[in-house]
Amino acid sequence: MKIRAINGFKDILPDEALRWQYMEKVARDIFERFGAREIRLPILEKTELFARSIGEATDIVEKEMYTFADKGITMRPEGTASLLRAFIEHGLHVQQPVQRLYTIGPMFRHERPQKGRLRQFHQMDVEVIGASEPQVDAELMAMGRMLLDELGITASLEINSLGCPDCRPGFRRRLVSFLEERRDQLCRDCSRRMDTNPLRVLDCKNPGCREQVQEAPSILDALCGPCDGHFAEVRRCLDSLAIDHRVNRFMVRGLDYYTRTTFEFITGDLGAQAAIGAGGRYDGLIEQLGGPPLPGIGFAMGMERIALLMAQQETSLPGPHADIFVAALGEAAAAYAFGLVHQLRRMGLKAAMDHSGRSLKAQMKQAGRTGAAFTLIIGDNELERGKATLRNMETREQESVPLLADATEQAHSLASRVRENS
Repeated sequence: MKIRAINGFKDILPDEALRWQYMEKVARDIFERFGAREIRLPILEKTELFARSIGEATDIVEKEMYTFADKGITMRPEGTASLLRAFIEHGLHVQQPVQRLYTIGPMFRHERPQKGRLRQFHQMDVEVIGASEPQVDAELMAMGRMLLDELGITASLEINSLGCPDCRPGFRRRLVSFLEERRDQLCRDCSRRMDTNPLRVLDCKNPGCREQVQEAPSILDALCGPCDGHFAEVRRCLDSLAIDHRVNRFMVRGLDYYTRTTFEFITGDLGAQAAIGAGGRYDGLIEQLGGPPLPGIGFAMGMERIALLMAQQETSLPGPHADIFVAALGEAAAAYAFGLVHQLRRMGLKAAMDHSGRSLKAQMKQAGRTGAAFTLIIGDNELERGKATLRNMETREQESVPLLADATEQAHSLASRVRENS
């Protein structure tokens, strides 16, 4: 019996990995344009971290986490809590009052695998800690928009405000009162959420539940003065940057820690899995986790979904290529080529050769498959005469080049030629 990958865990094969490498390269470039620095985090954390940050009444903590109960540790289901744990533990706020950090890597949730949603999935996560200004909220959304634009992905931006601990309790009471009259028409999950996390009912994808909440009160009508002013300024800043957006009064987050600004990037090209990125502000979370009373805001992008969209839209990618392929004919030529290829690699070139002693025709085909810019053809006779043939694979022009006895000197000579003509 063949051993296959676990359901919900996917291999990323070499051709597809090119897409992921390109995505990560573009993302790192954009994040760093905005002053963000990379932080690399462990996959395992103490279970308490996610119970305290995400919320014990959320679906993630109740049903979806991969937890080693006897050890009290969990495979991270999202990145923000881990990043803030590291921020607090290492006192990064002492080094710099405002920290802009990003991390890229796998997350784990035990949920039903769907298109673009796996049990091991990957996210690009950006957080700004220590800044409460609405300009920062707009700037993060502009960063997400820039990333999608440069990857060639079309998506709309939806925003909302979830208020703060001052204005949300009153809204929660109004919402629960509204939902209580419709409890019998809500799905089982929403009936349960009414008592634990009623805002999540507004975000339910069940058509029946969506119909029931159409006339639900809006938190935007219950915002306190500071929250209302903050949200208005966020929108003004987005307008000043020409970032198109629309207000979605039903948007909530599945995690308990969000306050004020929340946002999603939505696509219509992945069926029901419409969100490819989401985030928001979490001004009380750092203190809740034992850190200083600092504000924060962040967002995450789902890499599987972005990769699917890039494949659908046939995003142009730089293909794999070698700078030079060395085709060797004969034992002496192969021995010389073996050392030459190593020296070329030491000089920073992508160099390749065949080790099986195949014909020149077969080796030239292999050179074409590697995408080599040049092929150096060496036979035993050429080695004796001190001459080899250098072929430009694009123009098909060939020239005779001297072969030096020392492979290091030969590599220097070839590297200069290749770089001059690349």
